[in-house]
Amino acid sequence: MSDKELNAVVSQRIEVSPYLIILRVVPDGWELPDFTPGQFAALALPGSAPRYRFSDPEEEAPDPDKLIKRAYSIASSSVEREYVEFYITLVRSGALTPRLFALEIGDRLWLSRKFPGTFKLSDAPDDADIVFAATGTGLAPYMSMLRSDFECGDSRRIAVLHGASHSWDLGYRAELITMQRLCRNFTYIPIISRPDDEPTSWTGQVGHMQELWSSGELDKVWGARPKPSDTHIFLCGNPMMIEGMVETLAKEGFTEQTRKEPGTVHLERFW
Repeated sequence: MSDKELNAVVSQRIEVSPYLIILRVVPDGWELPDFTPGQFAALALPGSAPRYRFSDPEEEAPDPDKLIKRAYSIASSSVEREYVEFYITLVRSGALTPRLFALEIGDRLWLSRKFPGTFKLSDAPDDADIVFAATGTGLAPYMSMLRSDFECGDSRRIAVLHGASHSWDLGYRAELITMQRLCRNFTYIPIISRPDDEPTSWTGQVGHMQELWSSGELDKVWGARPKPSDTHIFLCGNPMMIEGMVETLAKEGFTEQTRKEPGTVHLERFW
């Protein structure tokens, strides 16, 4: 295939862990389109691209000239559009992520010129408090929303609840902790499910997202239980987390937003 079909370049690669990377991609010879935080873009590499050393071998080699495409939520700001940032987890047996993980700064890849998606902060009223709940790389669209629209010190309160297996899987942790320290209206609560694997004692929350919500940890910070009348909740990540949270929240009067009906719970499923 022609190298001209690979229309973007890796400008930065941050290894969060051997199985998590933050990838910044810059278009080559064209301008990034306008987009709304919460939307996604497609990345692609040809089947001939090398695979990451920690990935599983492929049972059947793909067409070396055909692009392997997948959609990923955008983590970067929609205001400063110098690059597009992605937060990606390695699927060791997958077709594309092992190839993305093998990329280095300066390597070429394909980036879609259109960024679709309907997972938007504007679906919540301007005067509602916001809870962003995510597992793993489901944090990515929230980072775009925060970097684009969050106002430090505003009357609107925003909380990020982020679940992962280990502390080293909590991408963007330093940025979120800094935001919490600087902004009285921002709360960050991480939770991990495998504390026994930690090299040093983990003093934070332990368990899964539903347990974090039910524990009332956010209630302590906000001084009251979030209610459907004053709070909208966004869920992104593992479908099991989403379904569990939807069920838990429904018991408290929160309703899922659909295309036909407005609601106070907004969903983005990764698979």
